[in-house]
Amino acid sequence: MATVMDRKTTFVVLLVHCYLSLATLTCMLAYAGGNPNVLCRKGERDALFTLKKGIIDPSNLLSSWIGQECCTWKGIACDNITGHVVRLNLRNPYHPYEDIYNHFPSFFGCLRNLRYLNLSEAGFMGTIPHQLANLSNLHTLDIRQRFYYMPLQVDNLEWLSHLSLLEFLDMSYVNLSKASNWLQVMNMLPSLSELHLFHCGLDKYDPIPHVNFSSLTIKVPLLGVAVQNMSSLRNLLLSGNNFSYTIPKWLYNMTTLERLYLPGNNIQGVLPKAIGRLSQLILLDLSQNELEGKIPRFLGNLCNMQHLDLSENNLGGGTLPDQLREHKKLSVLSLGGNKLSGPIPNDRRRGDLLLSLDLSKNLLSGEFPDCWMNYSQLRVLNLGSNHLTGNIPSSIGSLTALLVLSLDKNNLSGDLPVSLQNCKYLMIVDFSENHLSGSLSNWLGNSSVDLSALVLRSNKFHGSIPQEICHFNFLQIVDLASNKLSGPIPRCFGNLSAMAEQSPTRTTIASGWEEPVFLVTKGKEYEYGEMLSLVTSMDLSSNNLIGEIPEELTGLYGVRFLNLSNNQLYGKIPENISAMKFLESLDISMNQLTGVIPQSMGTLTFLSYLNLSHNNFSGRIPSGTQLQSFGALSFIGNHDLCGPPLTPSCSGDDTPLEPIPNVDDEGGGDGDWIDMKWFCISVPLGFVVGFWGVVGPLAFNKAWRYAFFKYLDDIKYKLFGGV
Repeated sequence: MATVMDRKTTFVVLLVHCYLSLATLTCMLAYAGGNPNVLCRKGERDALFTLKKGIIDPSNLLSSWIGQECCTWKGIACDNITGHVVRLNLRNPYHPYEDIYNHFPSFFGCLRNLRYLNLSEAGFMGTIPHQLANLSNLHTLDIRQRFYYMPLQVDNLEWLSHLSLLEFLDMSYVNLSKASNWLQVMNMLPSLSELHLFHCGLDKYDPIPHVNFSSLTIKVPLLGVAVQNMSSLRNLLLSGNNFSYTIPKWLYNMTTLERLYLPGNNIQGVLPKAIGRLSQLILLDLSQNELEGKIPRFLGNLCNMQHLDLSENNLGGGTLPDQLREHKKLSVLSLGGNKLSGPIPNDRRRGDLLLSLDLSKNLLSGEFPDCWMNYSQLRVLNLGSNHLTGNIPSSIGSLTALLVLSLDKNNLSGDLPVSLQNCKYLMIVDFSENHLSGSLSNWLGNSSVDLSALVLRSNKFHGSIPQEICHFNFLQIVDLASNKLSGPIPRCFGNLSAMAEQSPTRTTIASGWEEPVFLVTKGKEYEYGEMLSLVTSMDLSSNNLIGEIPEELTGLYGVRFLNLSNNQLYGKIPENISAMKFLESLDISMNQLTGVIPQSMGTLTFLSYLNLSHNNFSGRIPSGTQLQSFGALSFIGNHDLCGPPLTPSCSGDDTPLEPIPNVDDEGGGDGDWIDMKWFCISVPLGFVVGFWGVVGPLAFNKAWRYAFFKYLDDIKYKLFGGV
């Protein structure tokens, strides 16, 4: 009997289990997030619609926010079962040509089920509302702002303590200078595992007795007691503060540190030997400070060191101590922007693990070293802005993994080695401002197909521009200015597909290997670093180029800076130049160009620098266009050019309003006088007829006169209330 009952019970349990499983499956199918059939919650949809209406969206990031199904909108994700919005991503990477800010909306707090909120660089300003405290399910909050703008501020961070599930927080470049309780609030977030607070103005805080950050990866400018009790800390990032003194002594007791970032803190003096106690260090970054003296030998004793950055300081003396050159694990060495002098050691020791070497912006001199066969894994080599001499050795071709090669602003001479063709992965080549010579085609023929920036300005290269350049589909920057190049501009330049793109399709250099490039744009030299991937530039100025400007050049729709000045180009400006609608700078001065300025150039709305001077242009400067917003210097030296802003008018414009009769003019003198005579007669006659045509009837008709003055009285009464 018991067995039968057990079987019945088991059957009932299985039946209920199947029923519940079927019901659960049905709900999941009905409310699946990302499923077009699932309906998002009306209140949350209305909040999102309100958000869309209240902000300026020049990039059309919210163009998909239409219709009733908000779960399918871009940047939105919903819960699979409930349909609640759980993810909102409005991240808008910084764009140099847009500077639009929106007030931070308070109704984000209505989306109580959010687990992920990303508003980084989205252009919000004002005070972050305390209603964000309602987002108690939030795991990730990213409201990082644009560099140094700090349009967002917080007066009190108490609301943040309610987000107990928060694991990731980035408020970099948000002004927290008034939120003195920031450390206390951060200490109340039990789940927090990663914190970013770069450049937040955290120069003060309310002290607390105990800091509970044992599992936290800190990227925040903590000071004094805030960190010295963290005995198990492994990563400490203290960038962008103003210490104005030497490295704090308590830091040397944190022997578990593996990564120590202290850039931009105005740290002064010499590197103390006590730093050698941090034997576990893998990364040490003391860049952008005021360190002095020589590079200490004890750094070579940090046997686990892989990344050392002492750039942008005042370090002097020789290049490298022997202990550091013999370091077996070092992969990144950055000593640029110091006062290191003397020759670079022609070191024959193997450096197989070295990936990046930056000795730029120093006082290094002597022959360019010939030891590169020992650094086969090198990805970045930057020796620019020094006083190195001699030829570039053929051993440079041994760097077959090289991505960036910057040797600019030295005194290098001779031809480029053909062995450069072995560097198949080069993306940035900068040999500008040297004395290099020879033909470009000798090494460009089989060079890297990934080449993105080719900067060879201010050298002595000669011959024609090689057709091989047209094969570089990723080329965004071509700077061959101030050389001795001759011949026509290759028509195949129209095949440079990366320049034809209206926006870059990839970053110029792989993440982690960014190197700055100096370019002359808008008549001045600028340094482009992180923004390099957004630059598309062609500079062929100050050469001996001849021929017409190729029509194919106007197919490079994405080019922002174009300079063809100081050559021997002739012919007309291509009529289709208006297709280059992103042009910001155009310089074709000091050539032999002729014809009229195309009316279509007035549609180049981004154009902020223009130089057409010293050519042979003729006709009228297109009127009613943006071209007239430039000064006369943009057009001088064109003797047959007229119109504002160069001249007030052109010959043949409107004649004087009051012609003076001249009977001495041959033919037509008498006719002009007759016309003037009839004009003088008709003016008084018209006045008499018009005056008496109105006043006459009022003078001789009493009824009309009474009606007229009654009408005037009525108007006066309405206007002045009978006064």
